[in-house]
Amino acid sequence: MPAFNSTSTQVEQVTAFRHVAIIGLGLQGGSIGLAVQEFVPGSSTTGYDLSPENRARAAELGLVHQVCETAADAVRDADLVIFCVPPGAIGEAAAAIRDAIPADALVSDVGSSKQAIAKALRKALPDHLVIPAHPVAGTENSGPNAGFAHLFRNRWCIVTPPEQTDLVKLSALVEFWETLGANVEIMTPEHHDLVLAVTSHLPHLIAYTIVGTASDLEDVTQGEVIKYSAGGFRDFTRIAASDPTMWRDVFLSNKEAVLTMLQRFTEDLTALQRAIRVGDGNALFDHFTRTRAIRRSIIEEGQDDSRPDFGRGDHNGGVGRDS
Repeated sequence: MPAFNSTSTQVEQVTAFRHVAIIGLGLQGGSIGLAVQEFVPGSSTTGYDLSPENRARAAELGLVHQVCETAADAVRDADLVIFCVPPGAIGEAAAAIRDAIPADALVSDVGSSKQAIAKALRKALPDHLVIPAHPVAGTENSGPNAGFAHLFRNRWCIVTPPEQTDLVKLSALVEFWETLGANVEIMTPEHHDLVLAVTSHLPHLIAYTIVGTASDLEDVTQGEVIKYSAGGFRDFTRIAASDPTMWRDVFLSNKEAVLTMLQRFTEDLTALQRAIRVGDGNALFDHFTRTRAIRRSIIEEGQDDSRPDFGRGDHNGGVGRDS
């Protein structure tokens, strides 16, 4: 679907969220808090994290204006509540604020599996408007120290509203993400989960598998897998260093789409295996030529950088890994 275009002014939309509450102060939550302070100075932010250590560190870093000791305290008087917790924990996290969240507050999130998350949020907060969102931005790092204000700059944020929704609140949420620097796209939750299974979830699963296999072979190779790691393997290890709790929950919450894409990948891998076995160089060359064009298209879309370090030398300005 085409990107959503709001006809309202930025000032009108941003002031709809005078108080943003962030539940979960890791990479995504911390980056939202910092981005709001930099790009939406008229809004106040409160935050909560289940970990006392993360709360203390978030306060030291100033990720939000006020770090609260309970989730309920964080959401009182909030106009927008954003959950930045692993998919498997979102239902419990939402239930914890049920008695404190204002009746007219908009509820959203940043998770990468939309159907399961939307269902959990609606079950926990049945009387509130829930409009899930997924900023496709991230790094391999996690925790409060990983956040930075420009994480969402020129990245896509996919918003997946329910069929019947408040268009004013939807417009406000779109404007919110655009103000933080993101490009916004509207999708159905079902389509989002299928697309992300291809572009994010399956690649992570493959990376975890390859790095795990290499680890199992360390004894066989006498440590030389790590010692002589080439660029390709290093990129896989960067992806495989992602937060294990989050990715465990992603695969379980989006298992149908992941399994569908995994079956297709297995079939394609079998075809390549056969081409190598029988010496079919033409098939290999044609396949590699087609995939090389995909890389060029991603660079042309501005979703990565052609420089040797992938533009990641500048932490704030570099291209982040998807999530």
